[in-house]
Amino acid sequence: MRKVFVCELRRLLLNKFFFGILAAVLLYGWLLLSGEVILGVAYTAPFSPWSFGYYLARLLPLLWAGTLFFLTFFTSEGERRTAVLTDATAVDPRRFAGVRCMALLVGMLLLLGAAVLLAAVFFAYTLHWHDWGSLLLPLLAIAAPPLVFAAGSGWLLGGACPWLVYGWMLAPFILSALPLPEALGLWNGTLLRSYPLTLPADPPFTLPAAVWVAQGLLLLAGLLLLGVRIFRRGRRA
Repeated sequence: MRKVFVCELRRLLLNKFFFGILAAVLLYGWLLLSGEVILGVAYTAPFSPWSFGYYLARLLPLLWAGTLFFLTFFTSEGERRTAVLTDATAVDPRRFAGVRCMALLVGMLLLLGAAVLLAAVFFAYTLHWHDWGSLLLPLLAIAAPPLVFAAGSGWLLGGACPWLVYGWMLAPFILSALPLPEALGLWNGTLLRSYPLTLPADPPFTLPAAVWVAQGLLLLAGLLLLGVRIFRRGRRA
């Protein structure tokens, strides 16, 4: 299975489309850092968890689309035809799906990691700031739930119809343009611009209870959907 994992991961990463998405994430990330984040968000420092969280929230649509792009390698019509042959092998379908899931998550983490590394380099060389530990909570709270949900829901939709994955890529772009309730305010970054203003000066990173619940449900739903795809017998989409 180790060779299968390496093969699947190389298939996801060593293609021109991945490098195109990576370039888009880095370019847009740089524009955000040098144009908005450098000024600070909601009167906080540029390197505060609030400003970093805003940076992640604005990048989420591209990271979401990149995660779903990885899934197209597993849910395309060509892959379905190939599955007829692979299903005849002695490999356990659940283990095969699990290996693919791991490759997908590694690819997703590499894309997110590139965005985080860009911010780290920007803060270090522009602002001479290196307290990376303070950024871990916003990273986990803001980026992890929607990206895991993108992987799980996208795999489910792609198993039903490959073209649904491409339509699902548009979801966060549409949401970011809509007036959203506070519980969903991380999707367009508005919460990170308004909520710190309701707290005392220089507030530590925290979120309203409704936001924590929404993010927790997203993460749980994503993990459950991935589990369904892995343990569902007889299918390798």
